[in-house]
Amino acid sequence: MNRFLQLFRVGNCIMGVVGLLIGALVAGGSALPDHLRELMLASAVVFTFIAGGNALNDYTDREVDRRGHPERPIPSGRIDPRQVLGLSAALFLLSLLLSLLLDWISIIIVVGAMAIMLLYESRSKREGLAGNLSISLLTGALFLLGGAVVGGIERTAVIAAMAALATLGREIVKDIEDMDADFDRRTLPQRIGAPKAGALGSLAFLLAVGLSPQPYLAGELGLAYLIPVAAADAIFIYCSAVHFRNPGRGQRLAKLGMLLALLAFLLGGLQAALNGGLA
Repeated sequence: MNRFLQLFRVGNCIMGVVGLLIGALVAGGSALPDHLRELMLASAVVFTFIAGGNALNDYTDREVDRRGHPERPIPSGRIDPRQVLGLSAALFLLSLLLSLLLDWISIIIVVGAMAIMLLYESRSKREGLAGNLSISLLTGALFLLGGAVVGGIERTAVIAAMAALATLGREIVKDIEDMDADFDRRTLPQRIGAPKAGALGSLAFLLAVGLSPQPYLAGELGLAYLIPVAAADAIFIYCSAVHFRNPGRGQRLAKLGMLLALLAFLLGGLQAALNGGLA
């Protein structure tokens, strides 16, 4: 794989843009074509932000990766660490400058996300729950940004919260799965034990499930949303129990549930747009 494609994890960047666009679709509906300029700018902001974040992650984890991921660009010797740090800084700067062409709410979201990312890489990812919360907040911010650029951030508040909670649950379960391998940081399960950490992860999943009917009950999204989100809810409920016995299975099921929830947001937003709603 090209060293830069691997460094930036382009697939993750594209998925981030997809999350942004789904948030915009849910918030904007049939009015989405009126915001093409803002959506193009926001997509570039998200892509460069995630690419910069991934590069910074590889830089800060370069010594750990020599043991765990020697195939990555820095430990494999295919790219110099100082070059990676420079690329990360340039991408973050570009993301910030592009965000200044958006509205003030979008700028606040981007600046806040950047602060969370920098704090995560410098400190919070080694501090257990703080690191998990950072990742979950960054996930939710994608949907909020999508809503903000089309002038409907309030319509994405619930789906942003759902995404953040599901991500928080999965991050905790992943840390339970990796308890013995995480030698370079003190994760939540290492601090309070797997059972207590698992209970918090389950709570996060169930809170996400509890929020899921709201867009349908509020009349914002219809059956095209309700059916797949009900399937996602069933997976999250099952996951909240099964991960105590098998954390690996639990986090894989949580990932499937998150993909189904994304599909629900997409189909619900498309239905609203076709019906002329949310304009």
